[in-house]
Amino acid sequence: MAQIGKPSAGLHFTHAIRAICDDMTQRVPMLSHIDMDRVAVGFCQARKRVPHGLQASLTPLRFENGARDSVVRGRRYTCQAIFDPSGREYLYLLNFYLPRFLDHSLGEKLTTIVHELWHISEQFDGDLRRHEGRCYVHGPSQREFDRTASKLAAQWLASEPPAELYAFLRYNFRQLVKRYGQVYGERYPAPKLVAAKEAC
Repeated sequence: MAQIGKPSAGLHFTHAIRAICDDMTQRVPMLSHIDMDRVAVGFCQARKRVPHGLQASLTPLRFENGARDSVVRGRRYTCQAIFDPSGREYLYLLNFYLPRFLDHSLGEKLTTIVHELWHISEQFDGDLRRHEGRCYVHGPSQREFDRTASKLAAQWLASEPPAELYAFLRYNFRQLVKRYGQVYGERYPAPKLVAAKEAC
């Protein structure tokens, strides 16, 4: 998709999304444990332009309780590290799938952002927020998890953040390309599990 690249001008999508996430963590108390400086924000290109499917994803870069390595299928692994430009290691990777994410309503987009941030452990240790029960990722009810994300997104909007901060989310992908000429941002390779003895 020619409109997604690294041009010199246009809408830097991941910078714009990061600014929203930063503001959410400052205005919404239940997200205040998140340090966005330790969260890599990127985008992936969706294979098909259809409204259904993955909108965004949060990848933890540590194991349970923030452990750097863990036994997986009988072998000990560590997660491939991702670093910021200064060399500081990220704890999470937050990706958005374009253009799919942008082809939804403003409310759905904001709820999706909060949904992914809400997955971040309260200890902010690189692990996911773990719920009781068999399904520790979303808890016993994903519908309730989604309802919480929707309430937090509404709470953020009710706090009256600067309208210009999220104005670009009122447009779909084609409208943004028409308005800005280009939509681009940071991309990160999917982190892999590496055998602990091979980790550097």
